[in-house]
Amino acid sequence: MHERIETDVCVVGAGPVGGALACRLAAAGVAVAVLDHAKLPPMEHPDFDGRAYAIAAGSRRLLEAAGLWQRLPFPAGPIRAIRVSDGRLGRRPSPLHLHFGADDVGTDAFGWMVEARSLRMALNAHLHALPALRLFAPAAVSVSRGAEGALVHIADGPEISARLVVAAEGRNSRLRTEAGIPVTRIPYRQTGIVCAVAHERPHHEVALEHFLPAGPFAQLPMAPTEGAPHLSAIVWTESEAAATRLLALPEAAFAHELARRLGDHLGALRPVGRRWSYPLSAMHAHRYISTRLALVGDAAHGIHPIAGQGLNLGFRDAAALADLVIAAHAAGADPGAPGLLARYQARRRPDNLLMLAATDGLERLFANDNPLLRMVRDLGIGAVHRLPRLKRLFIRQAMGASAA
Repeated sequence: MHERIETDVCVVGAGPVGGALACRLAAAGVAVAVLDHAKLPPMEHPDFDGRAYAIAAGSRRLLEAAGLWQRLPFPAGPIRAIRVSDGRLGRRPSPLHLHFGADDVGTDAFGWMVEARSLRMALNAHLHALPALRLFAPAAVSVSRGAEGALVHIADGPEISARLVVAAEGRNSRLRTEAGIPVTRIPYRQTGIVCAVAHERPHHEVALEHFLPAGPFAQLPMAPTEGAPHLSAIVWTESEAAATRLLALPEAAFAHELARRLGDHLGALRPVGRRWSYPLSAMHAHRYISTRLALVGDAAHGIHPIAGQGLNLGFRDAAALADLVIAAHAAGADPGAPGLLARYQARRRPDNLLMLAATDGLERLFANDNPLLRMVRDLGIGAVHRLPRLKRLFIRQAMGASAA
């Protein structure tokens, strides 16, 4: 006979979104079990690998409430201004641009750049430290759900009885598939290149979003690391064929291609850490809920990285679901009740669909060198720059000010 564990919520997937949700619930006293297919050691010291997350203000509030922000072992770098411009390789960029300053909305920063290893280390340590949380990793699981509750079976391990199961396993969510929830996918036939670059001059905590015909090129200011006093993250979109060629270049040639897109305002460049690549597509689940099941993060939606909001949308999911479950727990109510799940879906689907439509539209508008379209978008950039109220609307959305 296997051990039987009773819990309120079972989160399948301990990535940033699932892990943050579980920690937030456990910090509020909700009994949580977390399962992941990978081993999650409590302490680790990986080398800098070039990856980082842009954490919006709303996402930081979730991480603080979960106890994770305080555990970050490496400093977060604030983003205090964002410059958006339109350009073409080898030609002078348009003089029209958008400049967003944090003081436009009376805040200290739009967001913070957090190293991926830093958040992973904070998660792994905190998941082992919370009394209300049980962690099973690595774990092979199967789930059965019914009107009265859910049973999660761990191969060669205990059986977990839960009132709610949360699917946080990413875009290829098995729980979503088993629930029969259809998905709409939009392929972009593009590749995202992610890396970090050390540069000669300081970035002054300013991010750059430069729109090129192949796709957006973003430079995001990071906190310094050992050996790199001036450091930025790069998120770079190219066609699949061009990305394959660029990723194979030796370091000096790769740095030259970076400089062609970034410009010379940061001085000499030196790539740091690994180069990463990801196929780009968008997807959206037709429902976020089923009997005793809620989808969060990439299990529910995925967008083009043109606005850098994919992870932040997942954190908004986690914050909204956590608020509902914590309130139900405090009231002695069922955290997996149909009404609660319906409220979660009503809170999150419109916001996520709006961002999906916006990023898809931006990608199609800017990934085009048609002279007429170029003129229209340059005029649009200039108009937004001159309209403070519209600028503030863009800023508040990007910061997660609308997060539940």
